[in-house]
Amino acid sequence: MIYTNISNLCKARGISIAKLEKEMGFGNATIRGWVTSSPTVEKLKAVADYFSVTVDELLSDQGA
Repeated sequence: MIYTNISNLCKARGISIAKLEKEMGFGNATIRGWVTSSPTVEKLKAVADYFSVTVDELLSDQGA
């Protein structure tokens, strides 16, 4: 769910997950790993801030 929401936000902005990870200073495949594990609060908040959405929107099953 988190990964899908971030992926949709990336598509809407015309960037790849890899580019987002690089811009955020995350390791390669960090966000892809969130498919099976939970991100840290700090990283989740950073991604929410990057896209100007709330953490709740990233976690929502309604999508961001």
